[in-house]
Amino acid sequence: MDHLTLKALTPSEYTEAADGYRAISGSADAAMDRIDKQITAAMRKANEGEAADAALKQLRKLSENFHYTQVECGLITGALDGFSSEITAPKRRLTEALDDAAALAYTVNEDGTVTYPAGGKNELTGESIPGGKVMGNNGLITGNDTGFQAPGLMPNNPQFKNPNPHHAKAVDIADRIAHAVREAQEIDDRYSKALNKLKAAPGLNVDTKTWADVASDVDAVSSAASKYLQDHIPLAKSPADRKEWWDSLSNEEREEYKAAFPEIIGNLDGIPSTVRDEANRENIHLLIAQLEGQPGEASKEKLEGLKGIQAKLNAGSQPPMFLLGIGLEGNGRAIVAYGNPDTSKNVSAYVPGLGTKLDSGFADGTVKRAFYTAQGAQKFDPSSSAIVWLGYDAPQSLDVMTTADAERGAPAYNSFMSGISATNENADPHVTAIGHSYGSRLVGAATQEAGGIAGADDIVLVGSPGVGVDKAEDLGVGKEHVWVGAAENDIVTKLPSSKEATAGTMGFFGGGPLGAYLAGDLADQGDDDVWFGKDPASKAFGANRFQTLPGPELAQPSFPEVWNSTLDIEAHSNYFSPEEGKDKVSARNIAAIVAGQPGYVVRETPR
Repeated sequence: MDHLTLKALTPSEYTEAADGYRAISGSADAAMDRIDKQITAAMRKANEGEAADAALKQLRKLSENFHYTQVECGLITGALDGFSSEITAPKRRLTEALDDAAALAYTVNEDGTVTYPAGGKNELTGESIPGGKVMGNNGLITGNDTGFQAPGLMPNNPQFKNPNPHHAKAVDIADRIAHAVREAQEIDDRYSKALNKLKAAPGLNVDTKTWADVASDVDAVSSAASKYLQDHIPLAKSPADRKEWWDSLSNEEREEYKAAFPEIIGNLDGIPSTVRDEANRENIHLLIAQLEGQPGEASKEKLEGLKGIQAKLNAGSQPPMFLLGIGLEGNGRAIVAYGNPDTSKNVSAYVPGLGTKLDSGFADGTVKRAFYTAQGAQKFDPSSSAIVWLGYDAPQSLDVMTTADAERGAPAYNSFMSGISATNENADPHVTAIGHSYGSRLVGAATQEAGGIAGADDIVLVGSPGVGVDKAEDLGVGKEHVWVGAAENDIVTKLPSSKEATAGTMGFFGGGPLGAYLAGDLADQGDDDVWFGKDPASKAFGANRFQTLPGPELAQPSFPEVWNSTLDIEAHSNYFSPEEGKDKVSARNIAAIVAGQPGYVVRETPR
């Protein structure tokens, strides 16, 4: 890149090229949709046998080819638009510098140096001070800011002030030219590298390895376009600001962002749920390909978790499923809704606790809890949606004894809830925050941040070891809107306070929770504290306690075992499930609260 190349460059040509790739991407998407939803469906219905199976196989291959074309052309579109947008600034600065040089009758040479004329007057001889030529300093190549003098160039040594009045002006222009070229070179290098990755070999066979490469392409384009994204997507703004930004875009711009940056749009709070779902259905496909064949237990676990979610997406459900977030960071991220959170009048977001991660048990266990809640709530009010939010690293073992994971996750939960409030189409939606187990501690932490949990009308705490406050009224929604479920045989809701635990583990009465309880009057007067503060199910806390089934009895474990995620505490896991042998009483009560029907909640006396 030199100043002549930059001068001749026309950013609009790259925008026009992006439009062409955008059109190809859209055509490929339409072709894939026709194959999948019309041709394939018709063939399955009308034909059977080996010939039909062979034809269907070829159709699947063709569909994958169109899918690949759609995604890659979308990425090219994003890269070209990003390049066009970024290169405009250095080109403008170059043009301004060249215009200034022309106005002063300075010559800008092919190598970017600037020649200036004679000027001023030599006080000794009375003659004009001769002109010269200067080289710009781009921050890397040293030119006029040192005593070094290349052939034909005037030095700009601080100890030597050139008496020609044109010299300083020429230096300024040369520096501006050099800076513009350097910036343009950096932009060109970034985008060229990304675009070169998007080249496909002739006769490419689209398979799992290909899709893994596409996932790498997505990262490459996002990395190259990082400045473009910061300038064009309100990443640092509030969810409400992002919603306003999204609404201001044209359909063409929205399609480009979804196609080129699915991992960003799909996980951005404030973007409508249907858009996030569409982007994440694309993104999960790429993430699965990215993890296929990767070594390590963590990768295998996440792969199984992704496949479990995708299987549910492919199977369909009633209420319909929406994928609002997906990612591989930490122990994995996944946000799944049943029922559209933007159109529903009642929306809940449940935070799971200890041991939860993106693994094989997530889709069949944790996600199913949101499904049961949505299904139950819709019996009270069809306009209800339930979400499971795994947007943080839930503790996996003894780290559950600290508040660190909850406090780190609380801002992300609040951002998500702000997004739900921003995108919901109802004037005053009824929003419920739900925390289960350690997730209740995160919900408690979220309430203590500035502004509390955005839009929350009710808070439900089940299987809670405490929420970090001593009074229900401190959660910010009014104590009459705080609901607690604590099964009789759920030992997590009866964990000792830190004082009691200290007494128990010091050896009083044999140690462990049993020893701690026996020592309770000595260590903790009143015995209504649990690990993270006041027992939410206690009278002292002041919340509404709703009825639950007692659950199976559990043999008294020692204190460390309570925190071991491998321990099967069945009564602790049943709150959301109406299945036989689980807790249909608790599930129905939670559903009634989520649906905004507190009159149907069966209450229980606090401890």
